Amino acid sequence: MKMAEREIQQQNPKELPVPFGNFTSKESWDIYFSSRGGDDFSEWYADWPQLETLLTTHLLFPLSVLANPPPTPPQPAVKAADLNILVPACGDSRLSEHLYDSGFTSITNVDYSKAVISTMLRRNVEARPRMKWRVMDITSMQFPGETFDAVIDKGGWDVLMDPGFGQIHPNLYITKVKELLKVGGKYICFALGESKLLGLLFQKFRFGWKMNLYAVDQEPSSSNLDQQTFMVVAEKDGSTLIYQITPIVDFSNYHGNQARALLEALRRESAFRFLYNGSADDLFYPLEDIWVQGNLSELQPGRRLQLTLGDYGISRLMYKGILLDAQQDSGYFSNQFLVLIIPKVRTLEWVMSSEEGQWVFVREFKVARLLMILLEPRHSYFPMEDIQSDLSPLVKKLAPGHCYVGVHTPFVVASDGIKLRRVGYQATSGFNGPIAVDDVIFEKIDDALSRHFQYKDLIIRRLIIRGSVLAEAVLTSKKGKQKIYDSHSSGYRASADMEVCHNYLDSLHHNGIISGLMLISLHLKRSTSSGKMIKTVVIGLGAGLLPMFMKNCLPFCQIEVLEADPVVLGIARNYFGLVENDRLKVHITNPFEFLEKASTAVDAEGNPSFKFDVLVVDVTSKKVGAALICPTKCFLVEPFLLQAKKWLSKDGLYIVHLVTCYSGVRLPLYSSFKKVFRNVFTLQLQDDANEVIFALNSESPVTEDQLSRACNELATSLKLGNYDWGQRVIDASELIKPVT
Repeated sequence: MKMAEREIQQQNPKELPVPFGNFTSKESWDIYFSSRGGDDFSEWYADWPQLETLLTTHLLFPLSVLANPPPTPPQPAVKAADLNILVPACGDSRLSEHLYDSGFTSITNVDYSKAVISTMLRRNVEARPRMKWRVMDITSMQFPGETFDAVIDKGGWDVLMDPGFGQIHPNLYITKVKELLKVGGKYICFALGESKLLGLLFQKFRFGWKMNLYAVDQEPSSSNLDQQTFMVVAEKDGSTLIYQITPIVDFSNYHGNQARALLEALRRESAFRFLYNGSADDLFYPLEDIWVQGNLSELQPGRRLQLTLGDYGISRLMYKGILLDAQQDSGYFSNQFLVLIIPKVRTLEWVMSSEEGQWVFVREFKVARLLMILLEPRHSYFPMEDIQSDLSPLVKKLAPGHCYVGVHTPFVVASDGIKLRRVGYQATSGFNGPIAVDDVIFEKIDDALSRHFQYKDLIIRRLIIRGSVLAEAVLTSKKGKQKIYDSHSSGYRASADMEVCHNYLDSLHHNGIISGLMLISLHLKRSTSSGKMIKTVVIGLGAGLLPMFMKNCLPFCQIEVLEADPVVLGIARNYFGLVENDRLKVHITNPFEFLEKASTAVDAEGNPSFKFDVLVVDVTSKKVGAALICPTKCFLVEPFLLQAKKWLSKDGLYIVHLVTCYSGVRLPLYSSFKKVFRNVFTLQLQDDANEVIFALNSESPVTEDQLSRACNELATSLKLGNYDWGQRVIDASELIKPVT
């Protein structure tokens, strides 16, 4: 017998049978099931005596009845035998057999292991003839929509959330579950109460789903309260209303980390649902949850819907959209369907953001159905051509049924709000592809810039790589006034005496990175009081705005920048005012090779001499279609994190700018960080795709009180230094929260 088979046979039937990390391998499951006899079975988390009453009651009665049970037990509205039940990822559990023997005889069992389906079919074909067994992948089950009254998931969700699957499979699975359930049907999920996994499940069933949470009774002999099994029941309501989750759990009985983290996830989700309950004007509904608003293939005069399009594995990005069907008696239509893309700089204008203004566009375009796509900061990393290509298959689903949308989707892109533009540099880099630098004047700038710079026409210099704007800097005059020349048809050029302002960071994530330094405030005090510099390594130069700001405004920092592209370095020097000195040096190098080589250096006594206090990763991914926009995955995996921990000084700080549209992608990343660093924090920026992760190389836990004191110390130091940029950093520092 192979060693893998011997190990699997020795597994406790109450435990997950495949080592964590092999869940994604179909071969591992086939080995496991093939090695077992026809009478063997696996019960994850709980046995039938602990489940029977709780499960059968929820199959027979709606949540509304269970919430307010009458004095006399009511009769079920439906017979057990009439309920059509789906059990995905059934494995060799006896759950379906127990249900069948209790009268629930219309059960379809699905698993992608042919070995286990064959075994279970042979075991039940005579004793339970109505039971069905199908070999299927649960992310692409082939059943008609609204087929089932209940989907019972005993451990399947936990398995799909293995990081090896990525976020594609969980998304496809939940979308399929929603599609297969009838209105009034229930998704019943048994899972260990891992807070991040259940927290994501809470998000997936926000709109039009009533949800209860239960703790499953443990076996009398069990004393392990840290591994409690929970049952989540989500009932399809057929609307887009938001209901509060009802927890039927006495959390005072559970004292482990599992229960505390789950309670915190429940509180966060409840806060979201409370905030948006009844505030439909602020909500954007997932497309999979909005079909209940009517048949979207048919025009419905006056209909206006706010929705989100795309998901990981379905598209490269996610988008917010507003669908508008023309009012009754609108007259002749020039177009049946049109997609209007609104750049981020225009989304706050009245005509774009207000309902009244949006109806103006419907009338002006003379269109029967208008879909407005509101771009966000995350989309600035992609050229408009890529965005349109990504949107095409998504928006075709929203075209009216009688409207043929061929190869070319009818897109219109609103102007980007630029009043004047001049391209100052263009080149092609062998490493980064097309690169350009331009100077622009926007028709309108945001409030933060207008408060800080009192210029009528503010000139912004931009670094554009592969069609995406990656950096923006404000140009100011050495004489304190901006000037514009040649502002006629030939364009304009900035005055020669103008320079990039390096005492102001327009980027939210750059401000967030600076704010995170408060996490090492005590380390900073010890080093600066002894005359030591804070050794800082920044991976990714960009336009050089962050390292130049640190050089000018943080005099205690000794900065080394690692950049792979010499063209980028030349642009930073020639167009963005990068000036190196004894405190700021840029190395054109492979960052991994540089760090590995530097880490082998020793002092005269043989001790490692290369330890740095701050490591910042601020790079974008070049991989097309990657779930991670920033950074590349290699900076987030456990091997690199272990190396970073080794390179950092005691109480040093690892900082990563993370950009991803998909919340589920963050879960395995957080898990990797928590395996290596005891103290991990996150700063969620205004755009929900952007965040900054901070990992502190300290074994002592950081309390909320310590965080609060560190924020106050940062605020005091910035105010004493009279830094006019300080308030944005202070505001960001107050939003840094620990990752639980």
